[in-house]
Amino acid sequence: MSQSMLQRRLLDVTERLRRVRAELQVSEEQAHFLQEEADDARLRAIVSETPLAAGEEREARRHAEVLARHRDELLRAVQELEAERDALLDRMSAELAES
Repeated sequence: MSQSMLQRRLLDVTERLRRVRAELQVSEEQAHFLQEEADDARLRAIVSETPLAAGEEREARRHAEVLARHRDELLRAVQELEAERDALLDRMSAELAES
């Protein structure tokens, strides 16, 4: 693969990595907030002992779990992009050493 093609791929991966990291940061903040909301809903459900409060707690917990899974997917995407970036850098370095 030509050096310029490797550079373009590296730039693309770096940009995607930047975007996914930004989304991950937002997702982590949201996950923290939703986890706190789920904990508060749990306490309200314990104190009130009503079906409505229990339903609100289940819904809040479900939202927190969904966002936690999304955050985990973003973490995996960051790891994959970092691995791809590192492989491209290694390949570029090896090609430069051959020259």
